[in-house]
Amino acid sequence: MTLTQLRVLVAVAECGGFTAAAELIGMSQPSVSRAVAGLEREVGAALFVRHADGIALTEAGRRAHLRAREALRHLDLIRAEVAETVGEITGPLRLASLPSATGTLIARRLRAFTDRHPQVQVRLFEGVDDDIRGWLRGGAAEVGVVTLPAPGLHTVPLSTHEMVAVVPSGHRLAGRESVHIADLAGQPFILTTAGCRPIILEAAREGDAHLDIAYQAGGQAAILEMVAAGLGVSIVPTLGLPADLGPVVTRPLDPPLTRSLALAVRSLDDCGPAARAFLDLADPD
Repeated sequence: MTLTQLRVLVAVAECGGFTAAAELIGMSQPSVSRAVAGLEREVGAALFVRHADGIALTEAGRRAHLRAREALRHLDLIRAEVAETVGEITGPLRLASLPSATGTLIARRLRAFTDRHPQVQVRLFEGVDDDIRGWLRGGAAEVGVVTLPAPGLHTVPLSTHEMVAVVPSGHRLAGRESVHIADLAGQPFILTTAGCRPIILEAAREGDAHLDIAYQAGGQAAILEMVAAGLGVSIVPTLGLPADLGPVVTRPLDPPLTRSLALAVRSLDDCGPAARAFLDLADPD
């Protein structure tokens, strides 16, 4: 079993195909196929199942993928820890962010980080809150932006911002100075599937508001488009809201409702030099 085989296994599993994996790691597609076949012979089990839509991990492949990814992460940590002893921060940094936070909170920190540590290879990818927590716990990401609270993760505060009601511009609540969450009851409500979901549901419970959840959507942009189409009302964070909302109006909530974001790592004890250096840039706004 070689490091190349382990890297190929992880790449194929995470890219979902041999061709994409070959492009990612700079190998030919036949070489990737041979590496997988050799690894399957060595472990004595099929790691992938081929079907019409592509490939998927078998149960043996799923377990091997988790162990291979962890082994490669520890190899990267060895190199990074040794480099740190001579004053260098090197190696990869896999950073996961919420779409609403990437441009508003992460971009400038990422620029400052790459200016300071040009030898670190940063890979940035986005997902919803549950995705990011899973990536952190599984080792697919070293640092992630999460909604607080985040039990089981080490967090560094990043930003706290208000959440607002969003209604069509012709809605009866559009002319109000502020909106109570109970005012949103009795009409179709579009509930996010992202990290704000528990915050909204808890506020509804405390405000004795029985929300009529007609639709669920993951992204802020999708929710705004659905509100603009007259499909319902919603609550979204102000972070990342576009300047031009078109036929949508936002109104402050009374009492105010806030969302707090943080940078998170699985554990400081299991955190590499690049991840620790990125956390050092996370001064609260």
